[in-house]
Amino acid sequence: MKALILEGKVVDVVEVEFEVHESMTWMVCTDECKAGEWEVVDGNLQAIPELEDTRTYADFRQQAYPSLADQADMQFHDAVDGTTTWQDAIQAVKDAYPKP
Repeated sequence: MKALILEGKVVDVVEVEFEVHESMTWMVCTDECKAGEWEVVDGNLQAIPELEDTRTYADFRQQAYPSLADQADMQFHDAVDGTTTWQDAIQAVKDAYPKP
């Protein structure tokens, strides 16, 4: 297999190399090599390590909570209809992403 390299990253993997722009180069690679997942380090191809997920429960909650406008609408309808839609929505997020 051949890996097409651009700016130190594998951008394509093919069986037969072809003519490319001078800004790109070819390197021999194994079948495990994947475009976008491998890079050249010290002249050798290696898999790009996965980044550790450092998000906290608070980060996940912030993304999952309904917008403040939606929450206000839920609270209004809860007051008028005697329902618990807002509390249920907030509790669902808290249950999905509990404090450690």
